[in-house]
Amino acid sequence: MFYEATRTDKCANCSFCRNYVCQSEECTGCGACYLACPNEAVELVEVEKKGSVKITVDGEKYSVPAKITIKKALELIGYEFSKYPKRGVIFSPCEVGGCWSCTVKVDGVLKPSCVTAVKDGAVIETDVERKLRAVHGFSGHPVGGVGTPWWIKGRGFIEVACFACGCNLRCPQCQNWTTTYCGRERPMTPREAAVKITSLRRLYGVDRMAISGGESTLNREWLVEYVRELKDLNRDENARIHIDTNASILTRDYIDELVESGMTDIGIDIKALKLETFEKITGVGGELGEMYLKTSWNALKHALSYEIFVGVGIPYNRELISVEEIRKIGERIAKIDEEVQVCVLDYRGEFRSKIKRPSFEEMFEVWKALKEVGLKNVICQTSVGYINPYGEVLP
Repeated sequence: MFYEATRTDKCANCSFCRNYVCQSEECTGCGACYLACPNEAVELVEVEKKGSVKITVDGEKYSVPAKITIKKALELIGYEFSKYPKRGVIFSPCEVGGCWSCTVKVDGVLKPSCVTAVKDGAVIETDVERKLRAVHGFSGHPVGGVGTPWWIKGRGFIEVACFACGCNLRCPQCQNWTTTYCGRERPMTPREAAVKITSLRRLYGVDRMAISGGESTLNREWLVEYVRELKDLNRDENARIHIDTNASILTRDYIDELVESGMTDIGIDIKALKLETFEKITGVGGELGEMYLKTSWNALKHALSYEIFVGVGIPYNRELISVEEIRKIGERIAKIDEEVQVCVLDYRGEFRSKIKRPSFEEMFEVWKALKEVGLKNVICQTSVGYINPYGEVLP
């Protein structure tokens, strides 16, 4: 089944799809603009593909329909893709060309297969190193993320950070959607990104170097190498390498590899306790959503077995999750480690969502509920500042 994208009368001419997403002169039906449009102004229309092209894949010759993506061409000839990492399967989680996890080599040049058009005569290799990733937003940060210790907040710039493009979740209230759905950013090697963030560390005079997203963990080869490069460039004992993640693919061996490479701090978002809530928040349900949710909880438990700083993020908006479920999440976390830092994020309408931001009073009730179940270090993001573990409101 093939598709092409068409704009509807909902289009606001924001140009996001043209400037940040679409990478082909002719529509290949990749769906990236459909996923990325904040106004839901794109429809995918089923079409019949006419004509064919000849390609060579891993030494074998094939004929495939013209004007489709390399990913689709590979699927047609028998290659398997997945949104959860598996051996022998090409991992393709973001589908907008941001994470480069589905990289293939095309005529000697690395390209993301999910958005790259197949061309007649192309020679494609699938067994390649995947050490390119779109990364942007390099800057100093005065607030930090879920994996930033609460007690250093409010002291000017406290870390430098960058944001990895692409995400495997489809949260309608995504606050970083211009990162999540950014596919046209020039990809960087781990070394390039590490050098850039290290220079910013020196410029701002901080010790913490963070990466978030989108979802930072999607391209494992890239991220592990990036952490190694950061450790090599920052050999002083004060250097802190901080990763913020939804942890949905963060398996035990992946955490082990990141810690061995030099990761010192991690922020893990726990989106829900129940699958139906997870789907409402992330847009991903079914078997895949269940795997993502289970992996994130297992990741939290395993990360806490290491002597690294761990922060936990929990979302709150009454349209998405109840206080009772928040309480049960808190009880489960407290059984693992009652001292871990828990940061409640006040989810609000962004990207495609129109939900109203929770009031300060609502967030304070959530804070009290988590303290009541025995968690010692609860902080809450609110519209007027954050509530610290002592119940004080700080800017």
